[in-house]
Amino acid sequence: MADETKIKISAVLFDYGMVLSNVPEELHWRQLEKVLEAEQSGFQAAYWKYRDAYDRGTLSAEAYWESVARDLDKAIDASTLRRLIDADTNVWTQPNVEMMEWAARLNRAGIKTGILSNIGDAMELGVLGRFPALREFSHHTFSHRLGIAKPDAEIYRHAVEGLGVPAGEILFVDDREENILAARDAGMVAVRYAGHAGFVAEMRRMGLGWLLDV
Repeated sequence: MADETKIKISAVLFDYGMVLSNVPEELHWRQLEKVLEAEQSGFQAAYWKYRDAYDRGTLSAEAYWESVARDLDKAIDASTLRRLIDADTNVWTQPNVEMMEWAARLNRAGIKTGILSNIGDAMELGVLGRFPALREFSHHTFSHRLGIAKPDAEIYRHAVEGLGVPAGEILFVDDREENILAARDAGMVAVRYAGHAGFVAEMRRMGLGWLLDV
């Protein structure tokens, strides 16, 4: 095992989706599709077609869902929009309890925590509303606020500045390989999250097990 005293980590920066939250459940996807009475394949195509623009703040939640509905030959009113936002929030707010609890321990131990997430305006409100503990993190970097998204280099610089510690003292955790590589290019220590057991094993292999034990 690597000598854990050689790696100084002053902050842990988390992706939100698929790290602090769990893999979306099929039940919640079906409930979301039902709001527009859309079949699965067509809905998924429209949903992801505009998602990057929503995450980057190019589209507001209203404009995003109007675009999705238009592709599906549907019309939405204010009530339907609210139901779509609520159902979409349900998809992405199934907590990863182990990672949420670890983040809380880090906070109590005085280690800074941050979130770096590609997320739209209404989704940010929904996530923070469902998980008030996330408001206690030292810094939030949400893509829609900045008009940029991972893996753009600038969003990592923003997160480093917000946390106020050197990039080399930040551990970044994300589920996507391209985001991990971009974090390393930004000077961070980075570990991909692809299931909790594998994450723990990789942390200990890298000499970062002490962070898990706080």
